[in-house]
Parts: sequence; C-alpha cells; structure tokens
Amino acid sequence: MENTNGKIEELYRHLLTSIGEDVNREGLLSTPKRAAKALQFLTQGYQQDIDEVINKALFEADTQEIVLVKNIELYSMCEHHLLPFIGKAHVAYIPKNKVLGLSKIARLVDVFARRLQIQEKLTKQIAESIQKYTEAQGVAVVIEAQHLCMMMRGVEKQNSSMTTSYLLGEFHDDPSTRAEFFSLISNA
Repeated sequence: MENTNGKIEELYRHLLTSIGEDVNREGLLSTPKRAAKALQFLTQGYQQDIDEVINKALFEADTQEIVLVKNIELYSMCEHHLLPFIGKAHVAYIPKNKVLGLSKIARLVDVFARRLQIQEKLTKQIAESIQKYTEAQGVAVVIEAQHLCMMMRGVEKQNSSMTTSYLLGEFHDDPSTRAEFFSLISNA
C-alpha cells in the first residue's frame, strides 16, 4: 500500500502543479500525502472481500417477516467527476431460514460505497449481495443521496437529491410486500 500511496501522492503533486498551484507553499507541503491517504480510505472497498466481511455471520432463524435496517449512512464518490455523494440506505430482506448479522448489512453498504460508483449501480450491488448470501425470499434497497457533482458544479442545485431502488423476489413480485416496505421507510 505504501508504494501505491507514493504513486498517488506524486499524481496529486502533479495535479496541483497543473492547476497553477505551488506545491512548495506552506499550506500545500503535505497535501499530496494527505490527499493520497484520504483517497485510499475513500476507495478501500476495492481491497475488501465480501466473504470476509460476511465472515459466516449467517444464523438459522425461523422468521419470514421483513427485516429492515433504515438510515444507514453512506459516503461514496461519483465515478464521473470524482466528487462525493452522501446519503442513506434502507436495506430490507425477507429471510428464508437464515438471517444476516445486523452489522454486516451496514458493512456491505460501506464496501460497495467505498468504490467509485454511480448510485444506481450501488443500489443494485447491495441488493444482489444480500440476496446471494442470505438466499432471501426478497430483498429491497433504497438509497437517497445528495451528489456534490450536481450541487457544486454544473447545474448547481444545492437542494436536489436522488432516490434509487432495487427490488428482488417478493418485494418485486408482490405489490402488498412492496407497499409494506415503502410504508416502513417513508418515516425514515
């Protein structure tokens, strides 16, 4: 990782010089190093293995009702502009004989969010991963986020937000199950 950080640090130094900055001025002396370290942290999802994150935290359970975790904070970076988007995820599933450890749901959100992303893909990745590991009867993921690429540049709409959903199984096929899920998150 140190070698990678050194390369990223040098690229940040070049980037700062390219925009007309003096990388030797006091305020920027350590910026390339700090920025490289920050970028490694913000994209740590590339180094994480989903199997290790789940770590066998699947437990036998005799329940077939909705399991919902609301308001999972997420921080990601837009793959188009390398600017952050910040929001929350609501993740639900209907177990089929096994449940996933509660913290693992938030960890899965983080793994995928800590990669360069578009929100639509992030929503799908989380849902498909929950489905793969739990073999649930249904999975639903909704993400609400504000995108700095739209707020700070381009159309500059500071109050805009984006909502995406991805529904699998019963959440997709059964209108009453879908309605129950959306009712449960409407007070998020």
